[in-house]
Amino acid sequence: MRFKKNLLTRAMFATGAILSVLSLTAGSVNAKGSKSLTISTFGLSTKQMQTDVLTPFSKKAGVKTNAQFGDSATRLTQVEKNKNSGVDVIELSQNNALTANKAKVFQKLDFSKLKNFKYLSKSQQKLARQTNSIPYTINSFGIIYDQSKTGKITNWNQLWSSKFKNKLAIPDITTTFGPATMYVAADHVGKSITNKGGAAAFSALKTLKPNLVKTYAQSSDLANMFNSGQISAAIVGDYAVGMLQASNSKLQYVVPDSGTYANYDTVSIVKGSKNLKAAYQYLDFRISQSVQKRVAKTTSLNNAPVNQKVKLNAAAAKNKTYGKVADRARTVDFNYVNKHLKTWITRWNSLINN
Repeated sequence: MRFKKNLLTRAMFATGAILSVLSLTAGSVNAKGSKSLTISTFGLSTKQMQTDVLTPFSKKAGVKTNAQFGDSATRLTQVEKNKNSGVDVIELSQNNALTANKAKVFQKLDFSKLKNFKYLSKSQQKLARQTNSIPYTINSFGIIYDQSKTGKITNWNQLWSSKFKNKLAIPDITTTFGPATMYVAADHVGKSITNKGGAAAFSALKTLKPNLVKTYAQSSDLANMFNSGQISAAIVGDYAVGMLQASNSKLQYVVPDSGTYANYDTVSIVKGSKNLKAAYQYLDFRISQSVQKRVAKTTSLNNAPVNQKVKLNAAAAKNKTYGKVADRARTVDFNYVNKHLKTWITRWNSLINN
């Protein structure tokens, strides 16, 4: 089956046209005057984001919040290219935060203004200083699948089996877990991703191509693909598992025993923000114990906590980068990735999308 891709949708992503804007004005949000904060965040689980983060923050801080939703890379491009975007705070994946910080997109943070910063681990505090942003959750990826159509899946290498011909979806190279998919491909052939600029990964992806139906930019796209029978398995971030299983009760999720690759989502203040006080309040709110506990619920954002005062039981830890899953999660060298990403995107599109 010829690999298909919706060019119109990709073009819309490239221009940022699909970003949606929402003003949250519930209750007493405007009680303290015309203060407002524009927050750029991820396009997944927007209802839960509004209910469990944005609206409570608005009420607590007495600040009107305007939210822009979309994928990480597109939103970063929007802010980079438009210095007058009006965005005060932006939530990005770790690699995009690294890129943005090097491009001097962020306001230099004064960590002493964040009361909850001390509850992050030493490695997370180090990451915050390296990226000039605050990690607020850690996620990783695995395989989600319909066992009635694929049989049981226990390891990454199974995805290369001919049993999965025209059954698989993987994240696009430009998404949060696109580079991590490259790491898995290199692992499949027993080579390092750093060998010859990732040549082994592309060799493995070439043999995987007959199994691919589609790459995707938004995890929410997978629900329709599973429900229509277009795919039977996908590589996906753990943050999307609850949403996908809610849409299809047959879907199972596995993180192979061989391990996974982790990513932090971060929150930063955009340089030039005229609402610094509210921006710092939002950053501190995002890593507060009460919010971290709330958004860790499977009925919320399913965010694994970084605040060390938050502890999860076995049920709450399910499908999160927490406990044993976190122990076997490996890191992605985003400095290396970003150095090669432009070349990788060109090569990926030539191999996968043609």
